[in-house]
Amino acid sequence: MKLLRLLLLPLSFLYGIVLSIRHYLYDKGGFKSVFFDGKVIVIGNLIVGGAGKSPMTEYLIRLLSKKYHVATLSRGYGRRTKGFFLVDIESLAANVGDEPLQFKRKFPQLTVAVCENRVDGVKELLKNHQVVLLDDAYQHRSLKPGISILLFDYPSLYNHKLLLPAGNYRDLFSRRNNADIIVITKSPEKLTVEDKQSAINMLRLEKYKPIYFSYLVYGQLIGLLDNNATELLDLKPRMTVLTGIANPTPFIAYLQSKGEVVQTHVYPDHYRFTKKDIVYVTRKAADCDEQTIIVTTEKDAMRLLDPKLITLLSNIPIYYLPVEVAFHSQESFDKSVMNYIANIGNE
Repeated sequence: MKLLRLLLLPLSFLYGIVLSIRHYLYDKGGFKSVFFDGKVIVIGNLIVGGAGKSPMTEYLIRLLSKKYHVATLSRGYGRRTKGFFLVDIESLAANVGDEPLQFKRKFPQLTVAVCENRVDGVKELLKNHQVVLLDDAYQHRSLKPGISILLFDYPSLYNHKLLLPAGNYRDLFSRRNNADIIVITKSPEKLTVEDKQSAINMLRLEKYKPIYFSYLVYGQLIGLLDNNATELLDLKPRMTVLTGIANPTPFIAYLQSKGEVVQTHVYPDHYRFTKKDIVYVTRKAADCDEQTIIVTTEKDAMRLLDPKLITLLSNIPIYYLPVEVAFHSQESFDKSVMNYIANIGNE
């Protein structure tokens, strides 16, 4: 692996040059950035997937919907449709993307839209909404948000900060200094002052930024087909894990702490499951014993709800496990976000 990384370093160097030129042109006005009078919030990260953008977006939906009329805008990764598209609860992940469908099914009253052109999408949504949340848009310099919230997952702070393809960074590490708020996600639930300071030191910020720490809180198992909730410990299950997310390690580790994981079937992020995949996984699970259940993530569940796959899962004990974020300093984070929002357009 080290040898491969060394061989790929020249390509990462070239990619870094391209990124540096691009950001320079945006900073100097060579490329245009559109600023909106409305309250636009960007949630993003610098690495490829796995930082917890979806649960963070859901947290902000809950927080801001108490006071504002909120909409979310995503690209809709891997969708078959094009242009501006409003998501409804009957939409298919193949047409709108798995994360937007997850937002809509969890918050039915929320306006959820997808559009590959973020500027066009924001223009449309601000006609009828006070706040627009842009999921995974930190790299979209064509749009200048009112607030940018940058996520770093706790374990990755201690890894190499190399650009693609030698590393996992899709943007320059220096771009951390452009965020308004930084959240270190997936931190331990019990975090010492020394642990916090060590993580903050790894960021090597050039100037002060509000930094917050969050951790994952898993919910009850939800039946994929009947939506019934069940406590994981009540089942005391033997589990087959099925997932296609960027970083399944925390998810699998949590399940291992609650029961016996007998099989894991890990696919690439946003993977579009096929009938062949489902037949294979369900047969392997059945080979274990009749008590084995299949557990997947909520994001994966959105793709499994495809009518072509549902018939194959109709008699299978399959559940998904939702996850939320919690903060070590929740009141301070909430206040910080609400203050930023209140001041947008008042400068």
